[in-house]
Amino acid sequence: MNAATNPPANSGFGHEPVMIDEVLAALQPRDGGSYVDGTFGAGGYTSAILDAADCRVWAIDRDPDAVAGAAEMIRKYAGRLTVIEGRFGDMAQILARQGIEAVDGIALDLGVSSMQIDDPERGFSFRNDGPLDMRQGRDGLSASDLVNEADEGILADIIFKYGEERQARRIARAIVDARADAPITRTGQLADIVRNTYRGGRSSKTDPATRTFQAIRIQVNEELDEIERGLNGAEIVLAPGGRLAVVSFHSLEDRIVKDFLRKHSGDVPTVSRHMPAAASASPTPRFRLIRRGTQKPSDAETRRNPRSRSARLRVAERTSAPPMQED
Repeated sequence: MNAATNPPANSGFGHEPVMIDEVLAALQPRDGGSYVDGTFGAGGYTSAILDAADCRVWAIDRDPDAVAGAAEMIRKYAGRLTVIEGRFGDMAQILARQGIEAVDGIALDLGVSSMQIDDPERGFSFRNDGPLDMRQGRDGLSASDLVNEADEGILADIIFKYGEERQARRIARAIVDARADAPITRTGQLADIVRNTYRGGRSSKTDPATRTFQAIRIQVNEELDEIERGLNGAEIVLAPGGRLAVVSFHSLEDRIVKDFLRKHSGDVPTVSRHMPAAASASPTPRFRLIRRGTQKPSDAETRRNPRSRSARLRVAERTSAPPMQED
């Protein structure tokens, strides 16, 4: 999720990475180091890391358009940048195929990129009509497939769980009724169905379609599962002392990151002192929290880039303990 000022070198999109100064301060790029940008997008984090030190970056993105758009940046940073099409949840396997066993830092900018949101043909936004797609990559079921084929109960559960939408059942019912007349193939169609169904008035700032679109996008791209896989992958590939910086944009994402880091740093609630010692012992810390809680963007950044308002950064440092699944 990025917005504009100081465009990165790889494109004319002109998107500024969110909280770039804070992410760089967290990663502390150094000469000779190796880093992963797990959500390459327009390459904003990648270019900033490469400019900060004489280091290497392995960048990953599941969107073939983003990978194709990296050609100019690869030329600029010849021999220092490798861009790979794939999912950041598979980073351990991707890096292993590159012969990389450990890296010094990983940046993850969760959610969908502004390049994708702003392109009506990608079908992510309810603000501009386009094909109802929402796939971050080019494979798998599209949003249109989901809304036209899923059972009403499944749709309601998706909208409630991933959109935290209280009117999920009403919206799912309206979708099923509408698709009985004609397939729902456009973002404008779906947005109108939700708006016309919504009860209780409309917030001046939030479109009634917002939560439904978020939920469907998350389901189509398996985003929350991807975060969990990516965090486990980061634990495997980070060298002792390596830093993990994760920027999230809504509570569902941040909750996964928070719970993972608390568990893997040993920062878990203390059980009763009456429990046996083995049962009450904290797990071996795989990470050290750099700070408790999240860091928010500066007021200056949110004024310059309104899309950054919901961003939250969590940072942790890898310990020398083996990955949890290998212990």
